[in-house]
Amino acid sequence: MTQDGIGDRFQAQTKYERGKLGGERLDWATKPDTYKRYPLAPRVALSTPQITGGTTIWDVMATRRSVRCFQDTPLTEVELSQLLWAAQGITHRTQGYAFRTSPSAGALYPVETYVVIHSVEGIEPGVYHYAVEDHALEQLKAGDYRIEVARAALDQRMAARANVVFVWTAIFQRSKWKYRQRAYRYYYLDAGHMVQNVALAAVALGLGSCQIAALYDDEANALLGVDGEGESTIYMTVVGRPR
Repeated sequence: MTQDGIGDRFQAQTKYERGKLGGERLDWATKPDTYKRYPLAPRVALSTPQITGGTTIWDVMATRRSVRCFQDTPLTEVELSQLLWAAQGITHRTQGYAFRTSPSAGALYPVETYVVIHSVEGIEPGVYHYAVEDHALEQLKAGDYRIEVARAALDQRMAARANVVFVWTAIFQRSKWKYRQRAYRYYYLDAGHMVQNVALAAVALGLGSCQIAALYDDEANALLGVDGEGESTIYMTVVGRPR
């Protein structure tokens, strides 16, 4: 199947036009769950994030750069906790709603956060899912996955040399339930909000990061154990101590 013009067609066919929005009622009985859970996975509790003090946002924005070379010194669990919370941690709960650090279209939060840990003090190397509800990690695989994640990241060595690789997926039905095909615009916007939060948080912690959109989708999905249809990888970020 040729991909010529597919982006152009997508942009044209997902436009909103005045008077042509449809107005169909939402079927609340089929609304997907907001949270993905791995109930049988071993869990790692994370430190409570620090939300006061630190470097000003203006200094952080002025000094953010893409970093591709890292030291061998591991991250601390506290640093990883802070980065995960920055990505999409819960900031406030009220009347059954949980507000997060990053915005999401319709507050549907289709993007899931996974981390491939290479070197973090007190946490076994492996593949983990971030449990947003409880601010914890769920271990999906134990072991050294430097080679696999670097191969999935279009063979970029920085994914093997970093301390942690964040991998973001989208669960498509969460947003398609409301926005239908227009939802595909929002997955990447939502992921972008989260990734920028991590990039800025990394600077505030004295760490470096680099964002990766060039990836082999099927290889990344296989590493996480997602099917690539209902849920698929859309973005990655490497984080480590700058060399």
